[in-house]
Amino acid sequence: PGQEEEWVLKIKGPKGDQVAAEMVAGMYDASLDQFAANSWHFSVFPTDHYQRRKMQAIGYQAVNWQPLSWKREQWAPLVPQEYPELNWFGLNYYGGGYAFYANTKGLTLTAAAADAEAAPGERMAKAPMREEAAAPPAPPPPPAPDSSEAEPVAPNEEPRVPQPVKVRSDLEETAFFFPQLETDPEGNIVLRFKMREALTRWKFLGLAHTTDLKSAVTERTVVTQKELMVLPNPPRFFREQDEIEFTAKVSNLSDKTLSGNAELQLVNPLNTTPVYKWLDNPQFNQNFTVEPGQSARLAWRFKVPGIDEVPMIEHTVVVAAGNFSDAERSAAPVLSNRMLVTEALPLPLRGNTERTFVFQSLADNRSTTLDHHRYTLEFTSNPAWYAVQALPYLMEYPYECTEQIFSRYYANALAASVANSHPKVKSVFDQWRDQPAMESNLAKNQELKSALLEETPWVLQALDEKEQKKQIGLLFDLNRMGKEQTAALDKLADYQLPGGGFAWFPGGRDNWYITQYIVEGFGHLHRLGVTDVRRKEATWRMVKDAVAYTDQRMIEYYDRLAGQVKRGQAKWEDDHLDPIVIHYLYTRSFYLVDQTAQANKDGQVFDKDQGIYIALDGKIEQVFDYFVGQAEKYWLNKGIYQEGMVALALQRVKKPQAPAAIVKSLKERSMEKEELGRYWKQPAGYFWYQHPIETQALMIEVFDEVAKDARAVEDLKLWLLKNKQTNHWKTTKATASAVYALLMNGDNWLLDDQPVQIQLGKKPDPLRQNAIEAAQASSEAGTGYFKLAFDQEQMSNDLATIEVSNPNKGPAWGAVYWQYFEQLDKIDQFEETPLTLQKQLFKVELGPQGEVLRPVAEGAVLSPGDKLKVRIELRVDRPMEYVHMKDMRASGLEPINVISRYKWQGGLGYYESTRDVSTNFFFSNLPTGTYVFEYPLRVVHKGDFSNGITTIQCMYAPEFTSHSEGVRIRVD
Repeated sequence: PGQEEEWVLKIKGPKGDQVAAEMVAGMYDASLDQFAANSWHFSVFPTDHYQRRKMQAIGYQAVNWQPLSWKREQWAPLVPQEYPELNWFGLNYYGGGYAFYANTKGLTLTAAAADAEAAPGERMAKAPMREEAAAPPAPPPPPAPDSSEAEPVAPNEEPRVPQPVKVRSDLEETAFFFPQLETDPEGNIVLRFKMREALTRWKFLGLAHTTDLKSAVTERTVVTQKELMVLPNPPRFFREQDEIEFTAKVSNLSDKTLSGNAELQLVNPLNTTPVYKWLDNPQFNQNFTVEPGQSARLAWRFKVPGIDEVPMIEHTVVVAAGNFSDAERSAAPVLSNRMLVTEALPLPLRGNTERTFVFQSLADNRSTTLDHHRYTLEFTSNPAWYAVQALPYLMEYPYECTEQIFSRYYANALAASVANSHPKVKSVFDQWRDQPAMESNLAKNQELKSALLEETPWVLQALDEKEQKKQIGLLFDLNRMGKEQTAALDKLADYQLPGGGFAWFPGGRDNWYITQYIVEGFGHLHRLGVTDVRRKEATWRMVKDAVAYTDQRMIEYYDRLAGQVKRGQAKWEDDHLDPIVIHYLYTRSFYLVDQTAQANKDGQVFDKDQGIYIALDGKIEQVFDYFVGQAEKYWLNKGIYQEGMVALALQRVKKPQAPAAIVKSLKERSMEKEELGRYWKQPAGYFWYQHPIETQALMIEVFDEVAKDARAVEDLKLWLLKNKQTNHWKTTKATASAVYALLMNGDNWLLDDQPVQIQLGKKPDPLRQNAIEAAQASSEAGTGYFKLAFDQEQMSNDLATIEVSNPNKGPAWGAVYWQYFEQLDKIDQFEETPLTLQKQLFKVELGPQGEVLRPVAEGAVLSPGDKLKVRIELRVDRPMEYVHMKDMRASGLEPINVISRYKWQGGLGYYESTRDVSTNFFFSNLPTGTYVFEYPLRVVHKGDFSNGITTIQCMYAPEFTSHSEGVRIRVD
C-alpha cells in the first residue's frame, strides 16, 4: 500500500501481431461488488433475442417477462453441480445454467507485469476463443480467526511503539480511472499510479479496442497487504457523552509469532490537540501476541467528550512488533447529544369564530436541560388566495392527444374566467410579482423545516410550482388567451372523425369515453357561463356531431344488451348501469336542460336560441328512458363520484326523487370535522371516477345544484382549501375545476380583507401586540400572510396560550413553532399534530418458525452481532404531499440496507435513503391512513449510546410535524 506502481500491458492482434489500440482502465475496492457487480463488456456483433420467464427473487415474487439477448455463438452444455437441497414441496425456486463460447475475432491482452492473484473464474483472454462469465463478487482479504486477546498496558507505562511508523491515511475506494490510454510504438500501454493505502482486494478492469473495432476485455484482482496489518473498525460518527468501545484487528501474515504493542491515538484535527485531556483514566496502550496466519482483537473504551471541546476526532491505530509495524488513520465527526427540535401547533379557524389554543408541550415544560431557541408565529388571514395562486395555465403538452388538447382549452378558459371575474384578483397579482408570494411552499420557511430543500428529491417540483405561479399573469392577457383557445378548438375540429367521435391520438379509432369527456367539458363550460358553445358555428357543429356519436354508441350498447336478453344471458331488470353509462347520462344531461330558465354565474339568462338543448329523437329516447330507470333503481354502491353524476343527471331531467335520496345518502356517509370540513373516505384509485379533488369539486356542484345546501357547500369548500394547504395542486383540468368550485360557489371568500385578531399569552402584552400589529401592517397582499419570531430572551411558558378571532366569512389558518435544544434521550414524544409517530426497536432472534421479534425494553443489554429491526408506525389524518421522515440511530449500530432506493409497500410508494447518521424516508404523496415501516440494523460496537429520535414533517406545510421520544441503548 502507498507505493508507486508501473504496470505494462501488451496488446496484440488476433494473430499475435502488433496493433495500435486505445484502452480504458480502472481499479477499485472489490468489496464494492457486494452492493452492485461491475464488469465491462464490448461487442459489435449481431445478437439474437428471445423471451424467457425469470423469477425475480427466491420466494413468492411476481413473475415477469424479461428480454434477453446473446451473441451468435456456439453453445455448450453446462456440467451440473449436485448439492444438498431443501424440499420445496413441488415449488421450483431455482433455474438451470449454461455456458457458451465465443467464436469471434478479437485482440489478445497480456500483462508484462507480474501476474496478480486472481479470483476463481477470472483469467485474461489468451486466444481467439474466449470464455465470458460473470465473476462472483470479490471478497475482502480473508479474515483470520482471533487467536489471542490483546493485553492492556498500565496507564503510566510509556508507549513502546517504535518511531517512526508510516501511517496509512489514503483510504479512497477508487485506485485509478484512466479513460483514454494509447499504445506506444511497441504496442505497450504503461499504467503509472500511486497505490491507495487501504488493505483490501482491488478489482482491475481493462477494455481495449482498435479503430476497426477489434476488442479485448480483461479483469484481474490485486491484493494490498503487509506482514503485520491493523484494520480498525471505527464508527461512522461519534456522539458526545456516548461511551464506546473502539475496536481494531491486528493480523499476522508472517511465518512467526509476533508480540508487540498497540496504541490508539485520538486527536482534534482542527488544532492537533490530543483528546486525552478530556477523558477520564485514559488507557490507550496495550500489548498483543498473534500467531502466524492469525489475528488478535484490540479494544479501547472511552467516553466521547463534548462537541465544544472536540468537534471531530482523528483516530490513529499504531501497531509494532519487532521489525514490523503498521498504522491507519481516519477521522469521524463528533455529533451533539443535543438537537434542535421544532414543534408546531396548527391554528385552524373557521369564518366568524373565536378559538383559544394551548400549546400543551410548551405549557408543561419543566426540563432543566432544555434551552429555548425561538418562538415563531405565522398566520394567513385569507388562505382562499392560495387557490388563486394554484390557477393553472396549461401550455403546450408534449403529447398532442385529443384529451390533452381539450384539457388545455378547458383549464385555461376556466382559469381565465376566475382570474378576470374579480377586479381585485389582478390588482393583488400585480403586487405579488417577483415577491415571496410567488415562491413555492416547498421553498418557504427553510429555518422551520427538518431538511433543506436541496437535501430532498423535490427541488425541481419547487421550481415547477414557482414557474406555475408566475404563469398566472398570462391569464389576464385576454388577447393571447383568445388566440390560444381558438387554436385549440381548430385543432380539435381537425381531429374529429367523420362519425362525430374523437380518437385518443390522431389516426386512431374513435373512443367513446374520450368523446364523452369532450362533450361533457363543453357542456360544463357553457352551464357555468364561462363560454357560449353556440357562439361559433364550427364549434357548435362539432359538439352536435359528437353528441350524435355518443347517442349512437349508447344505442349500440343497448342493442348488445337486447341480444343478450334474447339469448337468455341477461335480464332487463338486472343492473346494467356501467360507469360509461353513468358518464353518458351525466354528459347528455347538459344538453337536455330547458335553457329558457337557466342563468349563468353572472345572472345572464340564455334564451332558447342561445341554449344548447339537443333533443332525444328516435330510438335514443327509448334507450335514455331505460337507463334513467336503471339509474333511479341501481345508483347505490356506485361510488361517490358516479352517484354525484347520477344525482345531477336525474335532477336535470326532472326526476327529483332519486337525487334527493342520493344527496341524503351522500351526506350520511360523509365525515365532518371542525378543522377539515366535510369530506368522504374513499380508497385511492386510478380510474377517472376515483380522483379525490375531482370528486370534491363535483360534490360542491351536487350540494349547490341539487340540495341547495349552503352550509354543506361551505364545509365542502373548506376541505378543498385544507387539501390545498398540504398539497401542491398541479396544472391540470382537475385543478381548474377545483379552483372554480372553491371560488365561484357559495360565499365569495376573496372579498374578505379583515386581519385576524391574535393574542399571545393569557393576558394582553403591549409589546407582543405591537409586534403583531406591525407584522400585519406589512402582510402579504391578498392572503394577509405574515410571520413574526421571538428570540430566547422574549420566551416564556406563557406563550403556550394563543387566542385567535376571525372576523371574515372564509376560513383562516396559521401556526406557532417552538424551537428548543434538548438532550436526545430526554426528548418526549410530540402528539399535538395530525401526524403521529410511534417507534419501537426489536431484537431479531431465530426460532423454530423462523425470525422472532422481541421488543428491546428500557435497560436491556444488547451484544455485538445482534440483528435489530426498527419499526415505525405512522398515522396521518389527511392527505399530504412532500413529507420527510428521518430516523436517527446510535453510532454503535450499522445499517444493513445501505443502498438508497425507491420502495413500494402497502399501496404507498416512497424513497428510502440511508445516510451515516440516519435513515430518511421521502413521501411525494402520503394519503390518509396508518403505515408501518421496518428496516434492519446490526449491532457493531459495545458501549452506551443515544439512539436519537424519529422526526416527520410536511415540507409543503411545515406546521404539520411530529417526533418520537428519545431512548438510549446499551451494548456489552
